[in-house]
Amino acid sequence: MAAHSLDALNPAFQNVQYAVRGELAIKAELLRDKLKEPAHGLPFDKVISSNIGNPQQKGLDQPPITFTRQVAALMEWPELAKLAPDVFPADVLERAEELRREIGSIGAYSHSQARDGYPADPATIFLTGGASAGVSLLINMLINTPKAGILIPIPQYPLYTASLAQHQGVPIPYYLDEPNGWSTSVASIEDALADARKEGVIPKGLVVINPGNPTGALLDEATQEALVRLCEANGLVLLADEVYQDNLHRRATHPFTSFKKIVSRLDSRVPLVSFHSISKGVSGECGRRGGYFECTNFTEEVIALLYKMVSVGLCPPLAGQIGVDSMVRPPQPGSPSYALWKQETDTIHAALAQRTSIMSARLNALPGVSCVDSPGALYLYPRIRLSEKARKAAEEEGKEPDALYALRLLDATGICVVPGSGFGQREGEWHYRLTCLCPGVEEYVGKLEKFHLEWVGKYGVE
Repeated sequence: MAAHSLDALNPAFQNVQYAVRGELAIKAELLRDKLKEPAHGLPFDKVISSNIGNPQQKGLDQPPITFTRQVAALMEWPELAKLAPDVFPADVLERAEELRREIGSIGAYSHSQARDGYPADPATIFLTGGASAGVSLLINMLINTPKAGILIPIPQYPLYTASLAQHQGVPIPYYLDEPNGWSTSVASIEDALADARKEGVIPKGLVVINPGNPTGALLDEATQEALVRLCEANGLVLLADEVYQDNLHRRATHPFTSFKKIVSRLDSRVPLVSFHSISKGVSGECGRRGGYFECTNFTEEVIALLYKMVSVGLCPPLAGQIGVDSMVRPPQPGSPSYALWKQETDTIHAALAQRTSIMSARLNALPGVSCVDSPGALYLYPRIRLSEKARKAAEEEGKEPDALYALRLLDATGICVVPGSGFGQREGEWHYRLTCLCPGVEEYVGKLEKFHLEWVGKYGVE
């Protein structure tokens, strides 16, 4: 057996699936290259990567937050402060100087450890290369036997099933309630726990994504309290993925409440891990790879173990750490950078809210389509009702029905989405996830409408 053959490698790697950058994304890149040919023959002039929440990608071009980039620039090259003394506001100069005193050059390793109105111990906060690195580490830590499992919402962000496959854990699915706005049902989780135990699976943790990905759903505080009590009763670690907490479209009626706040208010002893990232929110700094997780109610021994494991990676990128600092400590009212920061962030929030509202309304008007108007995150997750004829065509091509729909959409419009089969869904249902990040939303949704009506004309509806 060759050392480099698949059979000679860790078999868990072959079980990892990550639809967000799967077949559709690979084909989209091939089409993007083809568009560079003078006679490409494609029915569109650009590829729109609506498959991933990457706000600053070329074609979406969400502008970066000036404060973050100015601090980062001074950290990269401190001489800029002398060469351009009138360019940088006083609070930017002060922040950069504070960070330089704390960490020195960003070319050196930093410490691996570093809210919300409740006390936080720096010794329980770990900086990571984006939230994904922290999720993978915690899942790896919790999977201590071949029958250990983690409760994950369906639909879910594929990071969770991919991490479980890599670390040979068992996914325990619980289904979100689409007719009720993709709400989380405690009864559904209890049913999933009972089914898992019947199969000999040992539940170790509960993943909650709030706001949801791919659904955009937002938990109310009563549900959050019930989930904390459920974790207490079942000895579960609560893994709170809160990376979209700043992506709220209706703040007055749908505010975000962290699980840290709920656990503190209830005086609960449930072990809680809270994940956050600079990749989402209004910063959209995906490429900087900055994030953190905070551990609440963990023993000193477990914190020490986590510190050791995080330290194996030496440190996350310093550019990402600087981005985290700008996210958790943005300019405050009265500071020189505040007015521009407020204008930039308000503009991003307003654009996302408008695009989400327009897209959900237009998608809901299409035959055979229903779409929850998400109050949070960056996505919509419309359900498409596919006819028997469409399902048969997919079967003949060896595809899931929603994957065939997404491939035909890409071929016709250049719009790349992710089929619901990559996130999980109920048997006999089909969806796709698309971002609400695209400028020129009228043209964008017009292409979606035109394609869908042509699809219905060819295949009919369920």
